[in-house]
Amino acid sequence: MEHSLLVWLLPTLALVAGLVIGFLVARLLPNTAPNGTQRQLDDVQERFDNYQNEVVTHFNSTANLVQKLSQSYQEVQEHLAEGANRLALDEQTRQRLLAALHPEANTIQRDRLTPPRTQAEPPKDYAPKMPNAPGMLDEHYGLKK
Repeated sequence: MEHSLLVWLLPTLALVAGLVIGFLVARLLPNTAPNGTQRQLDDVQERFDNYQNEVVTHFNSTANLVQKLSQSYQEVQEHLAEGANRLALDEQTRQRLLAALHPEANTIQRDRLTPPRTQAEPPKDYAPKMPNAPGMLDEHYGLKK
């Protein structure tokens, strides 16, 4: 009986000792696979956050630059209008200069082009024949007598 107990007890104690040692080794030694994966995930998340911040910053600065450009354009338009009012010699020249500054306000409404109302004859794909003259298919056409 003692021998059969020893046969079952030794492998059981070895299994329990192996589990305890494996658990302690897993906890105490740095485990590279899960930590490396977590580190990679953290790096990717950090890069993504930085990218999002760069995109927001880029579009904010673009909006500011477009606003400055629009403001500069308005200032140039005002400067040119002021110069046209001050420097134009007569009213007609002044009106032409001011009209040139705002071309969208002076667009002429043009009607659509319509075809001519006369009935035009379609083009012929052959040479017209004069009365009493040989046609192009005549064997004597174009030959001198």
